[in-house]
Amino acid sequence: MPTCSHLDQITAVAAPSSDGCQECLQSGDGWVHLRRCLTCGHIGCCDSSRNRHASRHYESTRHPVVVSAQPDENWGWCFPDRLFLEFTDEASR
Repeated sequence: MPTCSHLDQITAVAAPSSDGCQECLQSGDGWVHLRRCLTCGHIGCCDSSRNRHASRHYESTRHPVVVSAQPDENWGWCFPDRLFLEFTDEASR
């Protein structure tokens, strides 16, 4: 089974960077779902959203791992490994 080789880049970010997608809030756009970067806390919209800001954040920073910022969702995604990550609870991420 493949494993994520980027878990060492996860940092303890005290709080998300915003209450919604930072870029969409600035431009007045909406989003479908939100993702939180585990390196810096950036909140961006998912790839189902028009602007795909979470993916764009990865492309510009190379911060590899995001988690769902949706309530009761405990999963993440490693962009470079293209790997879905499942967590047992929110405290483990």
